[in-house]
Amino acid sequence: MHGTYNLWLVAASLVVATLASFTALDISARIATLAQSRSRQVWLAGGAASMGIGIWSMHFIGVLAFQLPIPLGYDLQITAGSLGIAVLVSFFALHVITGKRLTARRLVASSLLMGAGIAAMHYTGDAAMRMQPAITYDPVLYTASVVIAVVASGAALWIAHTLSAANLRNVMAKRVVSAVVMGIAICGMHYTGNAAAEFVPGSICGAANDVDAHWLATTVALFTFAILIITLVLSRFDARTALLAGSVSRLNGQIVRMATFDTLTDLPNRRTMNERIERAIRHAAQQRSGFAILFMDLDGFKTINDSLGHTIGDEVLKAFARRLQECVRGGDTVARLGGDEFVVMLENLNAPTDAEKMSERILDTMKQGLVVASHPLQVMPSIGIALYPQDGDSVEALLKHADVAMYEAKRGGRSTYRFFEASMNEAAVRTLQIQQALHEALSGGHFYLLFQPKFHGKSGELAGAEALIRLDHPQIGTLTPLEFIPIAERSGQIVQIGYWVVRETCRHLANWRAEGRPPVKVAINLSPRQMHEADLVENVMRIVREEGVPSDQIMFEITETVAMQDAPRTIEMIRAFQENGIEIAIDDFGTGYSSLAYLQRFRAKQLKIDRFFTNGLDENGQEGRAIVSAIIALAHSLDMDVVAEGVETGSQLNRLQDMACDEMQGFLLAVPLSAEAFSGMLEKRTVSA
Repeated sequence: MHGTYNLWLVAASLVVATLASFTALDISARIATLAQSRSRQVWLAGGAASMGIGIWSMHFIGVLAFQLPIPLGYDLQITAGSLGIAVLVSFFALHVITGKRLTARRLVASSLLMGAGIAAMHYTGDAAMRMQPAITYDPVLYTASVVIAVVASGAALWIAHTLSAANLRNVMAKRVVSAVVMGIAICGMHYTGNAAAEFVPGSICGAANDVDAHWLATTVALFTFAILIITLVLSRFDARTALLAGSVSRLNGQIVRMATFDTLTDLPNRRTMNERIERAIRHAAQQRSGFAILFMDLDGFKTINDSLGHTIGDEVLKAFARRLQECVRGGDTVARLGGDEFVVMLENLNAPTDAEKMSERILDTMKQGLVVASHPLQVMPSIGIALYPQDGDSVEALLKHADVAMYEAKRGGRSTYRFFEASMNEAAVRTLQIQQALHEALSGGHFYLLFQPKFHGKSGELAGAEALIRLDHPQIGTLTPLEFIPIAERSGQIVQIGYWVVRETCRHLANWRAEGRPPVKVAINLSPRQMHEADLVENVMRIVREEGVPSDQIMFEITETVAMQDAPRTIEMIRAFQENGIEIAIDDFGTGYSSLAYLQRFRAKQLKIDRFFTNGLDENGQEGRAIVSAIIALAHSLDMDVVAEGVETGSQLNRLQDMACDEMQGFLLAVPLSAEAFSGMLEKRTVSA
């Protein structure tokens, strides 16, 4: 007895098989992302039910598509049994493909079991018709259907396991194509099994009166489509929800990390360090123990930033942070407070000498130097040490006192360490007062200039002057440069102060000219910070032009030590000033490097003998006179004028005149004068002329 096929149901079975395959692939990917939790088990059970119903539905629709010239029906219990087999097979398949590893041996064994399960489901579905006499099967086609089931199962397991990783490229398109291939393979197994079935002529269906085939076909198709689509929607929604939750969790983690760690060096930031110090204080109070705070910043870091750029500066900070972490012990905390400021907290100290040894270790390690972007650099810190509980019992006090000690280390020569002492507080308070005064000085008009006259050595006539800045603050009184210049240098305020001196000097020169005074050359000191300004020459010349002063009335003095810090840069800057008509003097000669090779290349206009050597004319006898005579002779051989500063005795004046010193200045000749008093000196010079 031969049967026919309902092509609409055949097409429906293919669609169901493809949709079931896609659902299986999607669910397997979802389950693979879940941890071993209750949620994973729920999805495994639900996915097995959905996938099992889909596979069973495809087979059953395929069975229903087969029509015989006799009434057909299906036994409800046997049909339900075939559905149970499909669900169990699906659970087994999902369990296999969502595992971490799918070895070849496990794949073969799983393919055999799953293929046997699918074949059992198919032939159990056939048995639900209860044909009399029973259905017989062609051995070749029967075997072929089982082989197809095993091969299709193996291919499905391998494809599903491979595509369970959500990070694959174009994963959705690959799942669609794979679902179509798997659907065709599943249908191929089913219809091969159908072809193997042989119905004896005159056979009757024993279940013809149980469940109507047409009603069953419609119900199964609609029910299956609904279940598969709902399962897919839930899977996609759950995946989106999990993705959103994961993104929120990661974002929250990033926000927390940004709030507690420094983004550049990945060290704890100021807030985190404060919390850890508070915790250390509580612990130390309970245990009656101590700890140390090492506060440090990098000497000359601004020079690196200005000369090599902020990108290199950032790399230097990161390299220093890594080197610092290598120095400390496992339980110590290293933090970056900001800029080039770092703090190390040493807990469980046995004695203050532990902090001293750690500071020495850090300094010795940093002396090895760093190589950043092919630049060999030696980045050294100055370290201030505060101990708990003797130097403070709060976060604020400990950090403040360690900071104070660090500045004392800088004043002590840099690249060293100092323990906090109570006497440092007075100096720190004074420093803070001066810092505040400097902030107010420019806008409040608290700065003013004095002019130290310079005289020709032979004739004793006025040769010029040196501009000297003073600070007269309404609260803290008059300050000398020795008191506020180092503080302004460290804070960077010296740059703007330096430009103010240039403008104020030019303003006085213009006023003297308007008063009919003869032209005079005024020397202005340049600070180390100003020397590192890339646009120093341009800014100075702009000020000179705005004030309408001839550039040859300005001379800049650079100390020998500063000039030699970056000799090529100094030469370049001197050339730029000379091209604009401004001469340069080398100040404090003999106290620094005294490099004759560079001194010749500088081609400066003047060489200023430091007051130490001038005093030596009286104190050191013949040896002192020999040194000054040699300096003057050296300068004259290089076509440079010599200026001796600090002339305070008649014997010094006489000896300098005998040595043909070109110019002199000092309290013996004239004290620093106000602008008005110096103008009067210029007037007398005009009258005498």
